[in-house]
Amino acid sequence: MSEYGLFFREYIRNFHTTGAILPSGRPLAKALARYVAQTDSAQRRIIEVGPGTGAVTRHIIRAMHPLDRLDLVELNESFVRQLECRFKSDPLFQPVADRTRILHCPVEELPRDTTCDLIVSGLPLNNFSVDLVEKILQIFLNLLAPGGTLSFFEYIAMRRMKAIVSGPAERRRLSGIRRAMHDVFKIHEIRRDAVWRNIPPAWVHHLRV
Repeated sequence: MSEYGLFFREYIRNFHTTGAILPSGRPLAKALARYVAQTDSAQRRIIEVGPGTGAVTRHIIRAMHPLDRLDLVELNESFVRQLECRFKSDPLFQPVADRTRILHCPVEELPRDTTCDLIVSGLPLNNFSVDLVEKILQIFLNLLAPGGTLSFFEYIAMRRMKAIVSGPAERRRLSGIRRAMHDVFKIHEIRRDAVWRNIPPAWVHHLRV
C-alpha cells in the first residue's frame, strides 16, 4: 500500500510526468515485458524508461536472462529512492542488483553512443508537447541496436476523450501526437496488445528497428 500511496502523491505533485494515478497493473506490466521474455539472445542490454515504483520492472526482472543488464531511467527523485530501496531489500530485485543501474535523469540526457536491445517505456507521451513526443520516439529508435524492440503503452481512446472536452489548442496538440505516433507505427510497429484488465484499459505498442 505504501507503493500505491507514493505513486498517488507523485501523481498529484507531478501529473505531467507521472501520468497515472496508480502503478501499472499486472496484465499491463506483463504485456510491456512481452519481448523481454520472448527474445532468445543470451546477453542483452535492457532499458526501462519511467519505471516509477517498479511495477513493470518486477516483470522485466523475472524475464531477464543471467547475463542481461538493466538500466532504469527515472526522472522523479522519490521514485529513484523507492527503486534503490527495492534493490537493497526486495528478494526479487536483489539478485539482479549488480547488473542494474538506476539513472536519475531524463531519457534525453543518455549518452548518444548508448545502445540497447530492448526498451520498455512507461512515459505518459500523451501529456507531452508534439515536439517532445517526436524527440523521445526518435531517441528510442536511435538507442535500439538493429533488431531491437521498443514497447510502450497509451490508454485506449484517451486522446479522443480529451479532444472532446478540450479547446482548439489542446485538440491540435493531441492531433499532432496522433500523427507523430502513426508515422512511427507505419514503419516500425510489429504488434499491438489490447489490455482490457487495466484501469483504464490500454494499448501496448511493440516496435522493431
